Amino acid sequence: MGKLQATLVFTEALINGVLVGGVYALVGTGMALVFGVMRFINLCHGELVMVGMYLGWGLFTVAGVDPCLSALICLPPLFWAGRGLYRLVVRPLERSREQSQVLLTLGLGLVLSNAALLIFSGDYLAVYTAYSDLVLKAGPLRVSVPYLLAFALACVFTLGVWAWLFLTAAGRSIRATAQHREAALAAGIDTGRVSSLTFGLGTALAGAAGCLLLPVYYLHPGIGGLLTGKAFVVVVLGGMGSCVGAALGGLLLGAAESLGAVYLSAAWKDAIGLLAFLLVLVLRPSGLVGRSRV
Repeated sequence: MGKLQATLVFTEALINGVLVGGVYALVGTGMALVFGVMRFINLCHGELVMVGMYLGWGLFTVAGVDPCLSALICLPPLFWAGRGLYRLVVRPLERSREQSQVLLTLGLGLVLSNAALLIFSGDYLAVYTAYSDLVLKAGPLRVSVPYLLAFALACVFTLGVWAWLFLTAAGRSIRATAQHREAALAAGIDTGRVSSLTFGLGTALAGAAGCLLLPVYYLHPGIGGLLTGKAFVVVVLGGMGSCVGAALGGLLLGAAESLGAVYLSAAWKDAIGLLAFLLVLVLRPSGLVGRSRV
């Protein structure tokens, strides 16, 4: 009986970790896409996820819109907001040195987090839906319904991005620019427009992931830094610039955090994820699938 119970605890923790990891994968895909195409280090990616969380929270509070539906509603406005942000702030430093990119995005992240603090104060906010406490039972196993829904939608968004990249002319232009920017430019591809599309898409994916994280995390203005760290870990785990690697890295991070919370302590959850990050860096510095561009 003891072994059976231990097996159930392990299996449930692994399943719930993988489900949360699916959303982490969506967060990481946005950052990996921007880095793979633009070679731009976006360290305000977590704050963009935070913006999506606040939008989802606002839609739920004012109009009762479910966070899963908010993820769809927020995609178009955040896509255009990302394109505007690229043209106003990012484009002047897109081809500059990495130090300038880091300082720019860190500063932008501070602006977004402090704006959230000014508007919403530092209170912790949460969203409770009709299914927040529901658990799906499969024999002796128990799986959180909010985690399951978030994972399913994250998979839909991630697969949709991959299909768009491979099946549309705009997606092929993005992949060509990621593989060789100068050759794409010589072939007549507007690489400036490609960068704008890429940053807009990365912002939209970040916002959608933020809505899906609402049932999982408490919302507060400081959450952006935490989520930027997780996105960076996911991207490095999978391989810099690889969307497939970001998906695998997100699943690995979610599983590591969940198992660490069960077998060590919930307070050690983030530390376990960082430990997995360090192990991959030591054992396979190029990431799980190697460094690639989209």
